[in-house]
Amino acid sequence: MVETSRTSSARAAAPASLRERTRAAMRAEVSEVAFRLFAEQGFGKTTVEQIAAEAGLSRTTFFRYFGTKEELVLGKMNEFGHEVAAALAARPEGERPWEALRRAFDVITEPRAAEPEPSLNLMQLLSDACALMTRQWEKTQGWQSMLAPEIARRLGCDSESTDDPRAWALVASAIACLDAATDAWTAGNGTTPLSVLLDQAMGALSELSE
Repeated sequence: MVETSRTSSARAAAPASLRERTRAAMRAEVSEVAFRLFAEQGFGKTTVEQIAAEAGLSRTTFFRYFGTKEELVLGKMNEFGHEVAAALAARPEGERPWEALRRAFDVITEPRAAEPEPSLNLMQLLSDACALMTRQWEKTQGWQSMLAPEIARRLGCDSESTDDPRAWALVASAIACLDAATDAWTAGNGTTPLSVLLDQAMGALSELSE
């Protein structure tokens, strides 16, 4: 039996254990410390030892929560992917796939409208390190496997099929629009809301298909 994205979302919504909640709380605390240091002295000049010391951890304990320093930044990309997937699964059944993808991205664009500076700092960190940019791209592509099954379901096609590219094409195009909007948003220092730029990017492709 093929597991649908809604079934996956339901499982993901199950209460976390005390150990999982404790681990998540510690990761969040270390991330907060790390991003403060990144903002103060830059990503490259901030060491694992500094982050661990500021967070009151040993270097060994730090690596129990994060495999690398880069994971502190890029782990957020994976979190965003799961949030978008959950939002997509919750969209109305009759909504067109393209519109459902756009609205699912609200979980990314709306928080940044109220408080853009933390997200601008994150994107600046990614822009400052080529290695991070490469891994950011890999993380973003990982979103495709999270989103494509739900889009395939909405299109009425088999999510396990390897010879129907429609769902993957739609998801890849939507992610490319989000990337383009984010680049423009960062270049403009957040002057134009990310949601407006994303509407422009996704609207341009929608117009081409009409």
